[in-house]
Amino acid sequence: MLTTLKTAYTDTRAADLAWALGREPLPALAVLDLQLDAAVLQLRLLGASHQVLLEEGEGSCSETVACMSGSSTPLPLGVAKRLGQWEYEFAARVETLTQGQFAGRAQELLALVADHPNGLAGTFPGSPHAFTAMLAQRYEGQVLWRTWHAYPQEGQLVVTRSRVGVRMPASL
Repeated sequence: MLTTLKTAYTDTRAADLAWALGREPLPALAVLDLQLDAAVLQLRLLGASHQVLLEEGEGSCSETVACMSGSSTPLPLGVAKRLGQWEYEFAARVETLTQGQFAGRAQELLALVADHPNGLAGTFPGSPHAFTAMLAQRYEGQVLWRTWHAYPQEGQLVVTRSRVGVRMPASL
């Protein structure tokens, strides 16, 4: 699903993004509710990037990547945490592209996500290449999602991937 977000482009720089687990739902500009087998997943586009809410069985997970006032946790390159019976993994990277490369990558990603049943993308007023996009799937008992946060004024694309799955017992 592709939507035009009715808000100012509040993310000013890729370096302003922060990461948090366990935040309450924040006001969203666009939402996509998904049922992936037993998992209920909500992809949320915020005025300041994204939030994913996951519930399955007795567990829940809330991931927020956004420009958050008062946040002291910058965007990490990688995180691995135990959340009850789940394992959570997060990874992020920043791609720096030329103006031509950026425009091509933006068009490619928006087309991919817009036509995908588990995809949500929002473009911001002011630039056709200012967007946040999210894509989710279930694979081998795990819930996975990827996000893209575009900063055309810097030529930067922040790419994240997350995975949540049941923790497997250690082999002897």
